[in-house]
Amino acid sequence: MNYTTTIEETVSDTFEVEANNLNEATEKAIQNYNEAIFILELGNVTATHMQAVSEDEKEDSDWFEF
Repeated sequence: MNYTTTIEETVSDTFEVEANNLNEATEKAIQNYNEAIFILELGNVTATHMQAVSEDEKEDSDWFEF
């Protein structure tokens, strides 16, 4: 039987934002991310998860970290 596996990586990075308050800082960060000013580097993987499913979809695993 064939199985499909899905692998998910979580990437993170830290960026500095000048703002008057926390709300403004998060809004600016979202805008900078959406405008591709803040770009996450692929090398900063903080978690990797996997799930497997049988082709008939009768078997599947929970997502697990590896």
